[in-house]
Amino acid sequence: MPYYAEPIARLLEELERLPGIGPKSAQRVAFHILKGDDETAHRLADAIVEVKRQIHFCKVCFNFAADELCEYCADHERDRTGICVVEEPRDVVAIERTGEFRGLYHVLQGAISPIDGIGPEQLRVRELILRLEDGTVTEVVVATNPNVEGETTALYLARLIKPLGVRVTRIASGLPVGGDLEYADEVTLGRALEARREM
Repeated sequence: MPYYAEPIARLLEELERLPGIGPKSAQRVAFHILKGDDETAHRLADAIVEVKRQIHFCKVCFNFAADELCEYCADHERDRTGICVVEEPRDVVAIERTGEFRGLYHVLQGAISPIDGIGPEQLRVRELILRLEDGTVTEVVVATNPNVEGETTALYLARLIKPLGVRVTRIASGLPVGGDLEYADEVTLGRALEARREM
């Protein structure tokens, strides 16, 4: 005998497909929707349909966009000599929140991961190289994640881009603010030492 009526079971099943949503979280969300009024449920459903209908990838950088170009590619005030390469659109938001980068972006749509069958051909690497051909870009900042896949991707991009005469830099990685040295792993602490700066 099933625990839930079919519509609830289906909702739970769909919610559990979302990243980071397990059975308990799916239950909480489903019950919140069920307790709410019809208008709340319709607003949520409409927002999902609208975002799927209106949002696509920017034709230049492959960030999310509502128009042909994303807001960064369309902004003529941004520094066009620098491109920050990230794995996913959410990484653009993380970089923008710092207020430290005023150039353009390029979203790879993932990272090289042979174990998952993802090579450079599955990423937006070719499009990045095409963007560098006109000589406008003088620096590419590689901001892939500091994990095995991100490091592999960063090294691959550096080998590909350096012969084009474009400076390739990598974001520093190390200890988080407020972190304790005794809890840092050797790789993180080693990188923090390598990226040390004069005070």
